Amino acid sequence: MTFSKHLLPLGSAIAFASVAASAGAVENWPNFRGPSEHGLTDEGTRLPMKWSEAENVAWKTALEGKAWSSPVIWGDKIWLTNADEGGTRLSVVCVDKNTGKILHNKRVRSVAAPQYCHPFNSYGSPSPIVEEGRVYVTFGAPWTGCLDAGTAEVIWERTDQVCNHFRGPGSSPFLTDKLCILNFDGSDFQYVIAFDKATGETVWKTDRGVDFEDIDPETGKPEREGDWRKAYSTSRLAKSESGRTELVSLGSKALYGYDPETGKELWRLEAKKMHSAGCTPVIGQGLIFSPMGSGGELYAVKPGGDGVVTDSHLVWSYKRVVPKRASPILLGDLLFMVDDGGIAACVEAKTGGEIWRDRVNGNYSASPVHADGKIWFFDEDGRGVVIEAGREFKILAENQLDAGCMASPAVSGNALFVRTKTHLYRIEEKP
Repeated sequence: MTFSKHLLPLGSAIAFASVAASAGAVENWPNFRGPSEHGLTDEGTRLPMKWSEAENVAWKTALEGKAWSSPVIWGDKIWLTNADEGGTRLSVVCVDKNTGKILHNKRVRSVAAPQYCHPFNSYGSPSPIVEEGRVYVTFGAPWTGCLDAGTAEVIWERTDQVCNHFRGPGSSPFLTDKLCILNFDGSDFQYVIAFDKATGETVWKTDRGVDFEDIDPETGKPEREGDWRKAYSTSRLAKSESGRTELVSLGSKALYGYDPETGKELWRLEAKKMHSAGCTPVIGQGLIFSPMGSGGELYAVKPGGDGVVTDSHLVWSYKRVVPKRASPILLGDLLFMVDDGGIAACVEAKTGGEIWRDRVNGNYSASPVHADGKIWFFDEDGRGVVIEAGREFKILAENQLDAGCMASPAVSGNALFVRTKTHLYRIEEKP
């Protein structure tokens, strides 16, 4: 089994997991955060800096229901998940990239008695992942499956996972050459599981190794369930300095490295006061950069090692501006991020030294994207802010749509595909 096309080399901040057009903008955006898995685009991309409901909107398509999953793109098709607000109807939606026409709206699961989902979250928050001919989708415990990308017919499905998501699902699927890997971090069970991509059969399943029986500092009671066991992150692959391939996975209270072929826990870095982790780590400059959750710290972690590596592999930590939901962007030796309350920051990737910290305003759940030396942020009230991706803070543009963004944007060609709470947009400068 090989994983080479999905690896994020630790010495490079821009290493695409799938092939982008070298002379132009990236066309496929196959997963949450795109082909780079870091929200980065190809050097040829020229995204619009200004838009509104009346400007630079190529099309706008209404999406019924309530779902925060990010759009993914393969060829001329955009894929999203959808759900009704009560979580009884779970659907997969396919939209024509060029026209905005809905091609498929397929219900894959009816749920008679849905788990509780916090109103801030949705029953359709995990994003799909797509490759040639196939779309992989999860709604957490109620349904995980694979669809034919041409017909939207279900190839395989799994409805047997046991996990109380407590506040609702959030972790998206991740693919290797042969596996579809998912994090299940609920209030009752916490594990990582790998399905055979072709058949949906379980290849391995590994329980989280951290001890959850510590005393909750807020209640003084054992942490047997609830938010202190929750996480919403998505896995990534990286190589250690020794050349070992590692599956990097953020759970509650710990960051893990697993053997992606067997699921064996190789190492973990513990952070006992961190929980409800919603960001996905980014990898580069020889380090893993991971906001650890509600404890409000970002860790820079050296991969590799064996066993508990808390004392040996934590290189630096940063506390001043740390997101809980919007994942960071790594550009060369600079790390950019925006916290939930609209404070943005730029820090040195190798040292954690703060370069600047300033306000972009708004509240943020969507992860940003980068193109052409600029970063695009989308807030929960529909504001879109473009800043310069440099060592000086500079706002270049501010824009407004009718509804806010919980989903992260996708990019194809020179267009932004933005899912708000009510619609999907293609935003592109007119020729």
